[in-house]
Amino acid sequence: MRYVDLNADLGEEVTDDAGLLGVVTSANLACGYHAGSVAIMRAVCEEAARLGVSIGAQVSYADREHFGRRPLDVAAGTLREQVADQVGMLVEIAQSAGTSVRYLKPHGALYHRTTTDPEQARAVLEGSGGLPVLGMPGVLLDLAAGLGREVRHEGFPDRGYDASGRLVPRGEPGALLEGVGTVADQALRLLREPPGGVAGLASLCVHGDSPGAVEHARAVRAALEADGWTLRGL
Repeated sequence: MRYVDLNADLGEEVTDDAGLLGVVTSANLACGYHAGSVAIMRAVCEEAARLGVSIGAQVSYADREHFGRRPLDVAAGTLREQVADQVGMLVEIAQSAGTSVRYLKPHGALYHRTTTDPEQARAVLEGSGGLPVLGMPGVLLDLAAGLGREVRHEGFPDRGYDASGRLVPRGEPGALLEGVGTVADQALRLLREPPGGVAGLASLCVHGDSPGAVEHARAVRAALEADGWTLRGL
């Protein structure tokens, strides 16, 4: 069988968490620094445990005002403590809900910064214990692999890529793909031809805060299953 994961960002207070949990196999759960709250984290963890959806810690810069998408210069020690705080809080909540945190995935500006910045990437790794790391090719995954951590590459069916295999920056033409057919086709294309020179993708991510996120996730899942893929969580 060919296996792949379908993940989405949840707990961000702008998503249909219940709708997405019925479709995805892994949930990147906001840990309160860019969005979310203890009550939301608990509710998502409880429903994920009921449905068998894997939980991942979506760590971010402390930037609720800009949804974690503003580039920040945070001292490595401070960032390490912030990541540890986010992961530790979610671990406790997940355990109380009868599940566990299965992986780590940075959010927004931190996600992109750690693909190129060794200091920031090390701080994220040092603050997150031994969790497997989900992301795109770059410094964070390279450092994680060097430390013996599991790394899992992901692709984005609802985002545009440039010729180098990087995401087209938000706000530029072609950054966000629209239409369920377009998004589903992109999902299959990414699995056939993974961007960034990776051997293969372990997961596909549908952005939970995008318009039509649930419809996109359903279309991607249907296309994957029709193409012979078996979906399972990270």
